[in-house]
Amino acid sequence: KDPILRDVIVVASTLSLFGSVFILLCYVLFKELRKFSYKLVFFLALSDMFYSFFNIVGDPSMGNFYYAQGYSTHFFCVASFLWTTTIAFTLHRTVVRHKTDVEDLGPLFHLYVWGTSLVMTIMGSIGNDYGLGLWCWTKVSQTGNVVRFITFYAPLWGAILFNAFTYFQVIRMLRNATRMAVGMSDHTYQFDSRADMKAINRWVYYPLILIFSWAFGTINHIHDFIRPGKHLFWLSVLDVGTSGLMGLSNSIAYGINSSVRRAICERINIWPERFRRWLPAIKLRVQESELVSL
Repeated sequence: KDPILRDVIVVASTLSLFGSVFILLCYVLFKELRKFSYKLVFFLALSDMFYSFFNIVGDPSMGNFYYAQGYSTHFFCVASFLWTTTIAFTLHRTVVRHKTDVEDLGPLFHLYVWGTSLVMTIMGSIGNDYGLGLWCWTKVSQTGNVVRFITFYAPLWGAILFNAFTYFQVIRMLRNATRMAVGMSDHTYQFDSRADMKAINRWVYYPLILIFSWAFGTINHIHDFIRPGKHLFWLSVLDVGTSGLMGLSNSIAYGINSSVRRAICERINIWPERFRRWLPAIKLRVQESELVSL
């Protein structure tokens, strides 16, 4: 059964790797995207890229090098969900608290994300005889299970709760503001506000990405702790499959927004007609709110 799990990890992580690389290329190639908000998305994609890469190459047959890859996987996975909290915090501080100093917090964000990830990775190696990473998470000791809960699942679900609470406050405030504006404006603005509301409602799904990616992993971890040695193969498949797709989900939700689509369309429109006619039609709603891109 292990070869099947390896195949699932490799396929899911490969899709995430491509999605993350796409976001990184957009940031590098399109200068208009190099704003502070999208810079946070860049580091999120960077963490997802390395997490996916080490999942792909983390073959248990590679000996000591395999353990180094496992630690790298743990480090960048923690960094990934921590970067989502910086995005949520930035949004909350800008929209709800009306602060304009978020760019000054960039160095603190890096210290918080990379420092916490390093500490969690070092702590995660305590009492662990098999290494870290998705390749080994289905065969750890009881002590390793406890340590993994403290160093991974506890901060993970803390990040999920923080994101959910933060986005709830932001969405509630923006919805109320939009309704008040619609009530005092004409029909034209009411039509435009539908795009704003659609952008706002899209934020509801952001906290769900981490839940989708790690719900089965959490259940699998609890099951292995309660019944050690009695692994459920189907649950392990869902565990490694959904967690491996985290990078792809983040790329779609955080990275591919109206600004990215607009930049791509502008480049495609300058191509010769003979090349453009082979591409699928890309519809871009120019009036779509830039709230989608923070």
